[in-house]
Amino acid sequence: MAGEFETSVAYGLKLSKRIYYGKQSAAAAPAAPTPPEMVRQMSRRSSTGGGSDQQISYLPTAVTVYAMVSEPEAVDNPDVPSYQPYVHGRCDPPALIPLHMYGAELEVDCCLDHARVGFAGRWRVHCVKTGRTCDCRVAVPMGEKGTILSVEVGVTGRLYHSRLMTADDADELSKASKAVGGDGRYLKGNVYTFRIPQIAGGSMISVKVSWSQKLVYGGGQFSLDVPFSFPSFVNPIGTRICRREKIMLNVNSGIDKEISFKSSSHGLTELRREVGKIGFSYEAQVNTWSISNFSFSYSVCSADLFGGVLLQSPFLRDFEERQMFCLHLFPGTNQPRKAFRKEVVFVVDISGSVKGDPLENTKNAILSSLYKLNQEDSFNIIAFNREMYLFSPLMEPATPETIVKANQWLNDKLLAEGGTNILPPLQQAMKLLAETSNSIPLIFLVTDGTVEDERDICNFVKASLASAATETSISPRICTFGIGSYCNHYFLQMLAQVSKGHFDCAFDADSVDSQLQRLFTTASSVLMANISMDCLEHLDSLEVHCFISPELQH
Repeated sequence: MAGEFETSVAYGLKLSKRIYYGKQSAAAAPAAPTPPEMVRQMSRRSSTGGGSDQQISYLPTAVTVYAMVSEPEAVDNPDVPSYQPYVHGRCDPPALIPLHMYGAELEVDCCLDHARVGFAGRWRVHCVKTGRTCDCRVAVPMGEKGTILSVEVGVTGRLYHSRLMTADDADELSKASKAVGGDGRYLKGNVYTFRIPQIAGGSMISVKVSWSQKLVYGGGQFSLDVPFSFPSFVNPIGTRICRREKIMLNVNSGIDKEISFKSSSHGLTELRREVGKIGFSYEAQVNTWSISNFSFSYSVCSADLFGGVLLQSPFLRDFEERQMFCLHLFPGTNQPRKAFRKEVVFVVDISGSVKGDPLENTKNAILSSLYKLNQEDSFNIIAFNREMYLFSPLMEPATPETIVKANQWLNDKLLAEGGTNILPPLQQAMKLLAETSNSIPLIFLVTDGTVEDERDICNFVKASLASAATETSISPRICTFGIGSYCNHYFLQMLAQVSKGHFDCAFDADSVDSQLQRLFTTASSVLMANISMDCLEHLDSLEVHCFISPELQH
């Protein structure tokens, strides 16, 4: 899907060379039209991967709107029509021409380890003749573990907006969305796209979209990276066009301690500061839109462990009338604290579907992770498809000599073939860690597949953890890692949750190495384990969102 999208954008940019902007423009000379056979062969080029366009990524790096062009002869400047030789054929799938952007505003509200991001922008359908219409596709790339919250699109005389969908009206809304546009789906990773139908050439489109994403915590500071990098082809042609960027940033640490701002990608001006809260703004008139993501970092001035409880009373006329609370703990900046000793088992999918770069990058990530262990730690590796292969029948010390042997075993034994059978290697990993004491036992399950016995696997893990649980024991944490968009991400998240583990994923082969190493670093730096609360028994009813308390990491 992502490859087809990039090919459609590449061809859309070629079609946009037909547009004439006037004698004053640097792009005044109209380009020769693309030969008709290129129109008909676009989808074939996508499958073969040929051509220089494949060397450039055309995935969106900020909120972007595209004109969906099925008939190339409709491409022209709605203000300055020009003679255009007729182009035979149709684009299937439609070519995607990035629209020119006329406004960009970003508002970010951070609280604890999450941020709510709001983006507002305006675009013009500059590439379709007057009197012709086209559908437009909106692409919304989000940051770390992004989740779309709301969408509002305004076109002349029309307004579209998102709404929560109940089970009763799901079918009705699904039919309506197909009739008027909708077509919402995730393109790749955290890139969400949807379609707006029948927009006339020359029209202005306003888009307001909001999403949530996680702040990354590491090295004693929080950091956030928001997609805000616009390619040059979304800049309007002309020198008299006013381009203003606006950014508003509010940070609430959740505790009464001073915030120390560390860095920012854009020139922020401090507006207000309170204990535990801080606000910034940025506004500038620019020649070209931002070419870098909006990123910033800050720390809370506390060397020791810190935390607190946030309380929220019911809103007025809230039919549930329930109170909410949030308990949070952070490790502080005292880095010399010693983390738990670790016993680690990697359970690696080597079915035929991971052949090539996904498997090679997984090997690299495992080897890099092994070198991060201390010599008093221990490890093992289990590879599986329909069969199961063990590096060693016992846990091995993480010495340089043993890691070299493990590297040789990874190169010799990890050959991708066969199907996927997760339960037997997971049972073997639990058996290897059954005698663990005075350490954190960790299982890293890496897979790109789906299984039919997800419920049985989760039930086995629950039963195993319950039977081994004591007040002082530390049961194995299962950290799951999904590769690609076809594995069962929900199952992997649930498996990690029931065992107090972590979940992460990589939607393309190139990010497997870095993402898997980051998961290992996060999961293996535990400072506090088996966190529990004993003050909730007197409540008449209780619903806990995170029903198993996670660990506290560096």
